[in-house]
Amino acid sequence: MTTVTALDMLRQTFQLALEIALPLLLISMIVGIVLAIFSAATSINEQTLTFVPKLLSILTVLALLGSTILAKIHDFTIQVFNMIASGG
Repeated sequence: MTTVTALDMLRQTFQLALEIALPLLLISMIVGIVLAIFSAATSINEQTLTFVPKLLSILTVLALLGSTILAKIHDFTIQVFNMIASGG
């Protein structure tokens, strides 16, 4: 395996990690901001007010995009195994 191949694989790994994590992080951030504004406007400081909606929104995103995420991981894994089998 050459240095260029290793760096390309590393870049693809980070890109895949970003593609997988970005929808979850974005929805969590958006829900967190909306809940923070609601909490500041109503002066309600309850821990479950932020935790439960974030959890439900992340579970919803995982239910909607779970198969796509698994397909991306599957394709990447097959690509890595094929590269290992071919010797680099």
